[in-house]
Amino acid sequence: MSMRIVNVTLPSAHFNGESTLPSLYEMTNVQALTRSALDEDDGLFIGYGGLRSLFPYRMQDLYDRAEEPTVYVGIEFENRYLKALFLPALGGRLWSLYDKVAGRELLYRNPVVRPCNLAVRNAWLAGGIEFNCGMIGHHPFTCSQIFAAQTALDDGTPVLRMYEFERIRRCVYQMDFFLPEESRVLLGRMRIVNPNRETVPMYWWTNMAVRENPRARNVIDATVSYNNKGGIVGKNPVPVSGGTDITSPSRNPVAIDYFWKISDAARKFTAYLDENGYGFCQTSTARLQGRKLFVWGQGEGGARWQEFLTAGEPGRYVEIQAGLAHTQWRPRGEASPPAPPLTAWEWVEAYGALSADPARVHGDWDGARDEVRERLEVLCPAAGLDSWLENTRAMAKRPAERVICSGSGWGALENLRRARDGEPLMCPQLDFGQVGAEQADWVRLLECGTLAPEGQGSLCPPASWMFQREWTERVRASADCHEKQLHLAAIALADGRLRDAGEAVAAALALRVTPTALFLRAQVERLNGDDRVAADSALEAHRLLPGDVSLARQAFAMALRAGMNDRVVAAYEASPAAVQADGRTAMTYAFALLRQGDTDRAEAVLMRDGGLSVTDIREGEISLTNLYLDIARARADAAGRAFDPAETDVPRRFDFRMFVPKKRG
Repeated sequence: MSMRIVNVTLPSAHFNGESTLPSLYEMTNVQALTRSALDEDDGLFIGYGGLRSLFPYRMQDLYDRAEEPTVYVGIEFENRYLKALFLPALGGRLWSLYDKVAGRELLYRNPVVRPCNLAVRNAWLAGGIEFNCGMIGHHPFTCSQIFAAQTALDDGTPVLRMYEFERIRRCVYQMDFFLPEESRVLLGRMRIVNPNRETVPMYWWTNMAVRENPRARNVIDATVSYNNKGGIVGKNPVPVSGGTDITSPSRNPVAIDYFWKISDAARKFTAYLDENGYGFCQTSTARLQGRKLFVWGQGEGGARWQEFLTAGEPGRYVEIQAGLAHTQWRPRGEASPPAPPLTAWEWVEAYGALSADPARVHGDWDGARDEVRERLEVLCPAAGLDSWLENTRAMAKRPAERVICSGSGWGALENLRRARDGEPLMCPQLDFGQVGAEQADWVRLLECGTLAPEGQGSLCPPASWMFQREWTERVRASADCHEKQLHLAAIALADGRLRDAGEAVAAALALRVTPTALFLRAQVERLNGDDRVAADSALEAHRLLPGDVSLARQAFAMALRAGMNDRVVAAYEASPAAVQADGRTAMTYAFALLRQGDTDRAEAVLMRDGGLSVTDIREGEISLTNLYLDIARARADAAGRAFDPAETDVPRRFDFRMFVPKKRG
């Protein structure tokens, strides 16, 4: 049994930093676009904890697809049964779990680091096991480095501790992983702390990617599922629903989520087992009560998405998940249970290989559930998990022996504020390191009472934003300056106070005209319903900083929305090469050309470099598909032909429709 630090080289895209703009747009995800037909008990916490936006985080949306070998720090566990590899730089993801006895990888191990737009901050990676805390849509640090440290159990067994401070919920999450000498499962002791004096919505899902097998079955202890059909969340029987065996993931024609209704008394587990009864399983103590299956489906769009996210053949995978709540749907908010003040929630998870009788696994549903329960009890007794939870409480509250990797400086800043305000520090056993450049403005506010930098006149945006009540009060009380008014405007926008936002923007512009102030004014005007004035402000911001891709994307999109096609075309053609090379700005440009009647040039943009690539195309977004169909429609209209989009074959490169089944024949 060992734990060691290793270098892992992977072909990786360039992340290219974060957006220069605050994240003030309404959060959107597939789960939000639903209505509920659930009973009161089924819908518990639906409508609680919804977020207006992801502010104060900034988007990670500037990545490319120019992959090159990149070295990551890995932490590896190994005993005679398993080998596990964690990557702290990628949100602490468990990249690989290898069964040494069978000589098989248990997870889908992505051969590339290829970010795509599926997470709350945009960038997300497929593969391995992702640990999500905070809010629906994965988590803010899924493509960021988090803290990693080394400690040990009482018997000397090494422990990998990973942790971070989450800024929206203002909570700390801590994950302690260990692999005892004779254990056939990797163990993770999870701890979420609400260190505040207010109740906060709490969200957690463990997302496990496994290689898709057409003959595999997902076994959970449930006879009812929740799923979304036609935009309505309802209940369906398990295993067969609507003529489809939903426990056989490869039989689903389109992308879909299934959440399993597991009784309080039932053991919490999920197993994905092949035709021989072998595969990956996860189980936990009772607090992690939810289980989920996600499939991309068998349609062209689902296949395209998996190609977009992965590399190599076959690159198909499914996700089995485990969470705090029964579902992730949010008809009016998130499925996030309320965590009381000054509370710690703890549980233990186990991951490993399970072998069961294939005849029972793939036979009647009651027999399959019984078989997995019985085999799981031998592999990892439920009482043993409860014992691990209890016997490691003291370890979880001890400081680590050494820090291996440092995460963000936000936890350190929060503890600085708490010390200044006479409040207890968060999780004293955790070393949050030092504040960094992102936190410099807030340290200056804390120590000097001002947000004004030493040099005046810069067009550069603030390095970071803040929405926490204690910091907002300090901003209001600080010395007046352009930066103060910028932050007051952004805070008001994030809070939905348009009038206050408008007044702060006007005050900021009276002090100095900057691209950020113009962008914030554009947001105010957009929300006030004046799209043309909003676009004018955004385009002026772009003119001041023409090489800023983040600004260009927003300005061009606003102008297109306002019907200002000529302004989009002119602004794009006058932009630097980096802006013109960006797939999203180019797509907006192509739409503007098409609306001007210039089908030839629009098509030339779409087909450039073998086909336009919009690297940050969003899950559920079909803009690129629509661009292709709109061009095809324009060609048909010009030729006097009838046009039916349903009968039009969209090239795979442009087809991101998740909910369209594969055509027969």
